[in-house]
Amino acid sequence: MKILILYFVLINLVAWGLMGVDKHRAQKHEWRIPERTLFAAALLGGSLGAILGMYLWHHKTKHWYFVIGMPLILAVQIVVGIWVGSWF
Repeated sequence: MKILILYFVLINLVAWGLMGVDKHRAQKHEWRIPERTLFAAALLGGSLGAILGMYLWHHKTKHWYFVIGMPLILAVQIVVGIWVGSWF
């Protein structure tokens, strides 16, 4: 259980950091992190971190697929977590 919690903390920190790095690179007109990478981090369990990063750095908040997609991923992860948790 401790390993699972550590995993979720780390993946959320990674997703949060990816949003911040991508925003910084966007402002400097540098190479960007692909959107599929941002979504992959969210799908791997970092959706909360990605959402917090989006709104902290005001990044990708004008893209409907991020504004709708990230909370949708989080909602599905919560439902799956509750469902799997009910087995134990």
